[in-house]
Order: sequence, then structure tokens, then C-alpha cells
Amino acid sequence: MSSTPQVVVCGPTSWNHLIALDRLPEPVPHMQFARRSWHTVGGTSAGKALHLAGLGVDVRLWAQLGGDEDGARLQERLRGTGVVVEAIASEQTERHINLMADGGGRVSLYVSTPSTPSVDAVEAAVSAIAAADLAVVDLSELGRLVLGAMSTPRTPLWMDLHDYDGVATFREPFLRAAESVFMNDDGTDDPWRLMASCLDRGPRLAVCTLGAKGAIALEADGSRHEVAAVPATVVDTNGAGDAFMAGFLAARLRTEPVAVALRAAAEQARVAIETEHLHPALV
Repeated sequence: MSSTPQVVVCGPTSWNHLIALDRLPEPVPHMQFARRSWHTVGGTSAGKALHLAGLGVDVRLWAQLGGDEDGARLQERLRGTGVVVEAIASEQTERHINLMADGGGRVSLYVSTPSTPSVDAVEAAVSAIAAADLAVVDLSELGRLVLGAMSTPRTPLWMDLHDYDGVATFREPFLRAAESVFMNDDGTDDPWRLMASCLDRGPRLAVCTLGAKGAIALEADGSRHEVAAVPATVVDTNGAGDAFMAGFLAARLRTEPVAVALRAAAEQARVAIETEHLHPALV
């Protein structure tokens, strides 16, 4: 790995309208008043890239963006924080409306989604990953096509499986191509067992976030690690997992051991939780 490692992050970036409610809507006709609402950058890949850039990592974000106002806003906001954006042409920019309530409740409405990327765009992303020191390929159609077009990768690949339950087929190629995998415990009541099953399929490290209870990690040699969540003034939990993964990744690029990287990750998650944006640089 070079003295100044370059990281590629490939996947979802969106323009989001966030609406805070007293409670999530019930499935019956009714009216509610929003406590507040705002527009901001969204998407799991954007979140990771923002936090990596904030930590001084040389990061390139490969994302599908349309030639529309939302795409222009995203490029302006991301580049303003120091993220290098490699835009892949799409018929429209991904856009969400997120309904949020206290306690982390959320309903995400996908208003628009990216079109299928061209073969040339996929090949360009594959070439960028091959030239990088490390890459994150996030769950998406773009990510699936990139993995399908890639020969046996020499670049270490890190994957975020989100609420993986151990059997979801769409996540399988991401899992098997990964050196390190991250997930949360929403899809399991036994995260240690889930992580072990992931390592049985190829990765050398599995990390699972446990919300307010912190996070755990399992290495291929059986070593176990745990970290408590860092106390925080919770403003918005969107993007906390992406910030956590970015903090861990940046620490590992500094050759920190897993236990130290877990603590750095927990601290970085706090950075996301204490702002209404994916990263305070967007304010």
C-alpha cells in the first residue's frame, strides 16, 4: 500500500428531504404536522466518502448522478467538502424522502432511482478500483455490475452489508468478494454467529454495530473484540453506520490494530449522530 493510500467508494448517493415527525405514520388516512424538515446529501456511499475525506483520506466517490438540479446540488455540496466526485451519468439522480421519529424510527421513500449504468461506466469504475489501494463497493445495481465485471480483485474490497440476515441472496456476491464486511444487528438475534458465517465465506474480518450497545468484531483467527458506544447528543442517526465504517477504515489505513480501530470507529459515529447532516462539513 502506498504512503498516501487512495480509497475508492462506489455506490449510492442521493439528494434527500428529511422530515421529523412526532411518530411514524400509521397505515390509515390522517394528518400530521412536521416538527422540522430539511434537504441534504444522502446515500451510504456519500456518507462514507464524506467521513473519509474529513479524516484526511484520499478518497474518490464513484456515484450515479443525473444532469438535473439534484445532481448539480450533490456535486456542489460534496466537492465543497473535499470529496472528489467521479460522476457516472444517469437519467435521473436518486432522491429520497425520509420520515423520521424519535428513537431511530425511519421510513425511506424512494422518489427516484438511478438508471442502469453503461458498460463503459462500469468498466471505468472497475479500472479505478484496480488502481486504488482499497475500495468500498456498496450494495446497489452499480455495485453488482462492478463486481460482475471484475476479475479476481487484487485491491482489498470492504463491503457494508447493512441489515444482513445471513441468507439475502443479493448480498452474497458482495460478501464473497470482500476482505472485510460490516453490518448491523437489525437482521439477527445472534450477531457473533452471523459474523462467523460471513467469515466462512471468505472475508478475514467481520464487524457488527449494535446501536446504543456499541459494536463487536470477529477476526478470521477467532479473535473477538467489543467496544461501547461513545456518549453523544443525538440529533439524527442517519449515516452513523457509514461514519463508523469510515472511522474504522481510516484507522486500519494507519495500521492500527482492530481494537484501536473499533474505538476510532465509535468516535466517528458520534460525529455523524451529532449533526442533522451526514457530516458536519455539510452545514
